[in-house]
Amino acid sequence: MLTRWRGTLLAMAGALAAPVAAGAQRPAPPARAATDSAQVADSLAPRRLDATTITVTRTPSAVTRAPWAIGVVDKASLAGALATLGIDEALPAIPGVFVANRYNYALDQRLSIRGAGARANFGLRGVKVLLDGIPQSSPDGQSQLTNVDLGDVSRVEVLRGSASTLYGNGSGGVIAFTSDLSSPEPFTPTARVTAGAFGMRKEQLRTAGRAGDWVGALSLSRTTTDGFRQYSGAELRQAMAGADWSASDATTVQFRASAAATPFAQNPGALTFAEYAANRDSAAATNIARGASRTVSQTQFSVRAAHVERTFDWSVAAYLQRRLVDNPLATPPPGTGGARVGTLSGLGRWIEGLRLDAAWTPCGCSDGPRLSAGLDAQRSDDRRRNWRATGGHPSVPTDTLLLDQRELVGSLGPFALATWSPVPAVTLSAGARWDQITFDVHDHFLADGADNSGSRTMSAASGHAGATWALHDAFAPYVNVSTAFETPTTTELNSRPDGLGGFNQDLGPQTVHTVEVGARGRFGDAVTYTLSLFRAQATGAIVQYLETNGRAWFRNAGETRNDGLELGVEARLAPWLAATAAWTESDYRFVRYRVPNAAKTDTLDGKREAGVPGRFVRLGLRARWGAWTLDADHSTAASLFADDRNTQPVDGWGRGVLDVRAAWSGEFARLQFHPFVAVDNLLDTPYVASVTLNGAQGRVLEPAPLRNWYLGMDVGWHVAK
Repeated sequence: MLTRWRGTLLAMAGALAAPVAAGAQRPAPPARAATDSAQVADSLAPRRLDATTITVTRTPSAVTRAPWAIGVVDKASLAGALATLGIDEALPAIPGVFVANRYNYALDQRLSIRGAGARANFGLRGVKVLLDGIPQSSPDGQSQLTNVDLGDVSRVEVLRGSASTLYGNGSGGVIAFTSDLSSPEPFTPTARVTAGAFGMRKEQLRTAGRAGDWVGALSLSRTTTDGFRQYSGAELRQAMAGADWSASDATTVQFRASAAATPFAQNPGALTFAEYAANRDSAAATNIARGASRTVSQTQFSVRAAHVERTFDWSVAAYLQRRLVDNPLATPPPGTGGARVGTLSGLGRWIEGLRLDAAWTPCGCSDGPRLSAGLDAQRSDDRRRNWRATGGHPSVPTDTLLLDQRELVGSLGPFALATWSPVPAVTLSAGARWDQITFDVHDHFLADGADNSGSRTMSAASGHAGATWALHDAFAPYVNVSTAFETPTTTELNSRPDGLGGFNQDLGPQTVHTVEVGARGRFGDAVTYTLSLFRAQATGAIVQYLETNGRAWFRNAGETRNDGLELGVEARLAPWLAATAAWTESDYRFVRYRVPNAAKTDTLDGKREAGVPGRFVRLGLRARWGAWTLDADHSTAASLFADDRNTQPVDGWGRGVLDVRAAWSGEFARLQFHPFVAVDNLLDTPYVASVTLNGAQGRVLEPAPLRNWYLGMDVGWHVAK
């Protein structure tokens, strides 16, 4: 493993070694690491919401003071016996969040927050993703998790609902990951190996340490799998280096560098109902013949400085990302086809961005008015090429270039926020933002006789107003009215039914208006709960109305309405036993949706939105006996539809999916051992984990594995005993 990462390791270590060494050359007080007041010695105790500080709202505040539904997953829930392969292990315990694991590394998992993002057939859309405060989203609103390794994450905050006031384009929800740089000792190396069914193996080496005013961490991991389905193998390599410098009592500077590579990820495609019934672990024959797969390489570098004083705070962050993708598709190219003839899509992308935040509290008191303002600026530069490909790569004389264009996307978003507590128990919040997104395409492929260069400009104003009332420990209600907007991604704009280059001029942005009421509270030290009800209405909703051999086409549907109820509970049942519950009831429907169909128009008004179950429930038990831990999670999902016309119903998860994990912790000399074992889908339930929306020829089903297992060992070394 070290041989594979030697070049990346040396580059990252060199970038971080100089400042760490400089910090070690002079005496200094211990690094001032941020602490979460919600962290308690007993990991089974329910979270104290009034003592949990969140930053996903761009200004630090207690959860009970935020007029949004916000969920938090901390290190105690992320560590232990999780395989740390995907976000579906960490987020389903938050109501309103549905993660569809496609078990397909070529397409990533599909994430939905209150329906936002549910219609993405690749990557994440409609949801803003942050890693240590740095966007993992491009200016067009599409996000990805390439540089997020769950094994390096210490905390996740999830804001559910329209949040374009805070983060602009594509903010139907926000997920903020925080990297783990904690180190109680000057040097803390750990090694973790996990192996399991279907040839799964993950190796991770991690070290953290502190020197003077510096604290940092370096992590390398490699994941390989044969996949439980035919033609679904993959390899993923990830590296993260981070360092925090306490420049003064009020100023902190963060440095981050990350790299990730997917040398290969095979794409088995979706199955028809007949194929699923005959052999649920098979792959689409066209995907195999045409070499459908994906290769990705991505690096990202960022620096962020933050200054906190009694009356004035500010922060500035700058970042740079490079992404390279080779994506053989099963989509047949124009012209003469064949069983092995598909399309090879290549992408080279640069993203650069700047985030500015400032906040002023005139009175310097905790309940006085707080005024915030900032600016988000981002720019992406893509070079996109498509070729006719045989077996996944141009290999015969007729395999020629089909598309060659440069795509430039820029976004600019100034915003202003205000919070105020006119009386100690009440907090008022309001904000406004204006965003402008510009799309430019320069066509370099003129062999088709047409220059499809062009530009699009999309802008929107967003706002929110909310209030919270800390009436009692057991009841703290809130209300929020907010908006979000979402532009098409460049990939969606490029998907023209006529097959030509340039942008689809008929596809525009969607706007969302959300009304939400909720409450939070706790009953003594035994029970904590959150409850929210919401309605989100989208106008000009962007939907995928057709999918053909892995290629999707998009249009604006008209209007959708998403209604939902979310309930989250944490309870201490006994000194050694705790329980959690996340219950989501949803009704997501098209209010107005007309689809041209040859000489007629299909009216889909009132149809359910595809891809999201009407009910999703996650129940968990956590037991601790001395050095032993036992975790069990049971998930159930109701039926859903795989198509907008609601003609392809997909059964729910039946008796549910039960995952059980056991672990033990012990020490010998200076070594700390943490062996663990897990069985996923213990009940051996056959179920469909995800669907390809509106798949052509009925190819919509993406199944999950039956009963499977993994085991592993985490070993840490204490330098000082």
